[in-house]
Amino acid sequence: MKAEIISIGDEIVTGHISNTNSVWLTKRLLSIGVETSYITAVGDTVANIEAVIQQALRRVNLVIMTGGLGPTDDDLTKRAIVKVFRRNLVFHDEVLEDLKARYSARGITMPEINQNQALLPQGATFLANKLGSAVGILFEEDTKLCVALPGVPAEMKQIVDDELIPLLQERVGSAVTYSRLIRTCGITESALAEKVAPEIPIPEGVKLAYLAHIYGVDLRLTVNAEKNRLAEELIEQPQGWLKRKLGNLVYGEDEQTLQGAVGDLLVEAGATVSLAESCTAGLLAGRIAETPGSSRYLDRGFITYSNESKTELLGVTKKTIENHGAVSTETAEAMALGALERAKTTYAISITGIAGPDGGSEEKPVGLTYIAVAQQGADSSAPSSRSRKFHFGQNRTLNRQRATSAALNLLRLVLLGDDPFTKQ
Repeated sequence: MKAEIISIGDEIVTGHISNTNSVWLTKRLLSIGVETSYITAVGDTVANIEAVIQQALRRVNLVIMTGGLGPTDDDLTKRAIVKVFRRNLVFHDEVLEDLKARYSARGITMPEINQNQALLPQGATFLANKLGSAVGILFEEDTKLCVALPGVPAEMKQIVDDELIPLLQERVGSAVTYSRLIRTCGITESALAEKVAPEIPIPEGVKLAYLAHIYGVDLRLTVNAEKNRLAEELIEQPQGWLKRKLGNLVYGEDEQTLQGAVGDLLVEAGATVSLAESCTAGLLAGRIAETPGSSRYLDRGFITYSNESKTELLGVTKKTIENHGAVSTETAEAMALGALERAKTTYAISITGIAGPDGGSEEKPVGLTYIAVAQQGADSSAPSSRSRKFHFGQNRTLNRQRATSAALNLLRLVLLGDDPFTKQ
């Protein structure tokens, strides 16, 4: 079974919202052995929606649409569906009564406009929506399945998990698509391929893909098999080989995040961390705090964007900034030591750089960033601070995001007993 996902709505075509439904659906379908061949986005016109449905039905046997099932005038998916399948819209009293009962249970009077959601295509199968008012719609014709789902992510996911997946599993049988992600940081996609590709033992039927993103590179191993256990066995060998070969370049698997991996290491060590951020202005703190339970190790953060704040809040001397500049190894290390001294944490991270697009020079171009990690001394020895220089690029947003990953990775490697500061 091959699928096409159609995301409907002007807000998607114009880029006002991200097409997260398609990403989630692709992964969910793959988990039961259904591959997505196409992802299409279309605006809110009946003619265009009808055209993309017709196109999808010609090239795949499963079409899943999200969006356009609401009660307002710009929700046009049902009108396009009935044109494609040459049906009528029929009023369903049972759907209306269910809607009224659910509004009543919440102590709310149902808006009259919601009656439109009981007007549904003739001959369709309806998929229950436990979270919202728009039911899912399923048509089957000439071995083709066409499914329309609400665009609200929570509603779409509930209908897929509770209604659609069981139905599809009956069609695809016991075959499954099993995949594992091995997540790396601190190495480029091309360097990773050079390290891995010539030697990796890949059993027949197993696919290896390199998935580069702004926070690192993921290696995805995928296999189709009749049973979960068989699929797992086929992947175990290359998975183990990759982890041994890459060592500390690997920070986790599957849904593990870099900040989560660092948090786990801090908890294991009984350690805490404070932050001193200049060009990232709290972005690193926010990223660490995304992990539930981060209050166990994240103590505080200093946003020191100006030179004055670096001096006043962190104790970086004016002489250091005058002699070396705000973006320098000396200032980065002084910032980290200042945060460590004031917060009394086990570790402190500092970031100072030229995010751009302005402010660069020939000596210090846009993207130049220094990141330091300070830590308390063993026994009675003095605290230490070490830094590393990075050149990220010209894009301000990417520079700031990449700086947070580099900072987290430096701390991760320090916690693992590695020395990341000699690797420039």
